[in-house]
Amino acid sequence: MGENSMSDTPEENQRLSIVSNFVRERNVLFAMADFGALYVDYYLHLKDHRVEISAENDQFLKTALAIFALHCVSRPRNEVLAWTINFQEPLLNLFLGGDTETGDVVGRLYTENIKKADENVLYQELARKNRPLHRSVVAFDGANVIAAAEEYYARSEQRPARFFQLDSEAFAIVAAHPDYDESWFRGLHSQDVQALHEKEDVHALETRHLRWHCGCNQKRILKAILPVWIQDPEGLFLNEEMIEVNCPRCAAKYRISRELMEAYSRDQGV
Repeated sequence: MGENSMSDTPEENQRLSIVSNFVRERNVLFAMADFGALYVDYYLHLKDHRVEISAENDQFLKTALAIFALHCVSRPRNEVLAWTINFQEPLLNLFLGGDTETGDVVGRLYTENIKKADENVLYQELARKNRPLHRSVVAFDGANVIAAAEEYYARSEQRPARFFQLDSEAFAIVAAHPDYDESWFRGLHSQDVQALHEKEDVHALETRHLRWHCGCNQKRILKAILPVWIQDPEGLFLNEEMIEVNCPRCAAKYRISRELMEAYSRDQGV
């Protein structure tokens, strides 16, 4: 595949661009990016929806967004992906979602009602058009997103990949292909990855354009809570006239009134 020669649209120019490369003789896929632009949109989202997050958890989520985005870039363009990463220490869940066709990525962090377990686990759900949903479950050690992703590749993708944090906002993936140079791959350090273009035979394959985007809206939130409303409207509202509902994918906050819920249920014929 040659480098994408199509002109970028104005919308694409506003997105984060990530170039996928093939390193000849080493037989690996290589991509790197500074995720500062994506983080700006993430922080604007937090501000718009008054979402508070601790500095430690913020770093967890930012790292996870970058690693997951690089994973999406390495996948075919016809997939919808979701990762849920459960950490036992600290006790939290990370959710990450992405669409490799549109370039949308999103994520949020959960710290409440997390089940205690014997090990950390990464769950992936992968959907392709006209194919059954595929699920993968991989256990891993340590409170480290990069370690979780690399263990997932080793055990589920059946091909190794390594992820590198190059500075505070820059990350890279080096993913093995058949007949890759294993000893070179295993010996890579972040400074080696930063110098790949100078020291190796690197050829651009394509450019992907990513953005922070969930797609949630009030109508989708109403649809999601409708079954709860049908079963137990009083339990949903707890004698209040207004409730706040968080999007499970991005933590966006929606104020839902009892009156609005009643109108929506009537429109749905309930």
